[in-house]
Amino acid sequence: MATHRSEKEMMRNSAKKAHTCTDPMEKLRHQALARGAGGIKGIGIKFRIMDDNGDKALDFSEFKKGLTECKVDMTNQEMQECFDKVDKDHSGSIDFDEFLQSLRPPMSQARKSIINRAFDKLDKTGDGVVTVEDLKGVYNVKHNPKYLNGEMDEDQILTEFLNRFDTPNEADGKICREEFINYYSGVSASIDQDIYFTTMMRNAWKLN
Repeated sequence: MATHRSEKEMMRNSAKKAHTCTDPMEKLRHQALARGAGGIKGIGIKFRIMDDNGDKALDFSEFKKGLTECKVDMTNQEMQECFDKVDKDHSGSIDFDEFLQSLRPPMSQARKSIINRAFDKLDKTGDGVVTVEDLKGVYNVKHNPKYLNGEMDEDQILTEFLNRFDTPNEADGKICREEFINYYSGVSASIDQDIYFTTMMRNAWKLN
């Protein structure tokens, strides 16, 4: 996880940049990061919830509705420019995973690789979704104060852990790879050097 200090600094810097940058996609990115490491992940989950038929495609009206519900401060023209940047074939529809890839802060291959390694370790069943059952035996709750004092059992603590990656009030107790990457792209933005990011990930997930 991002350290509290580095995340707060990133949030402050992103809030400032959101008011000064002129590129609409950069503006949207900084508004998301100003909400913390989970800001981009939150936008991703909002669009996933809107995708009723599961085709991952959005037209501009759906795109605009999603951003409006995420309470981003952008004009209609700025939203249109973001949409057009992703809609490279001018089909009038975009894949929201491609949009999220454009929105994420740039990450080195080393960072992308270790994020995927951490997810693969969590996803014991290999079905592309991490649940409480996947976490058992991978995430040790025995030293958690709430477990030690009897306030929460193992399942409750693991569910609380999963909810860190979910959107508040819309948690579904599951993490897909895209949600995991979206979350850690925000964490990545708060850590300047690859070596510190990879060390943090290795320690957090006990990766060799």
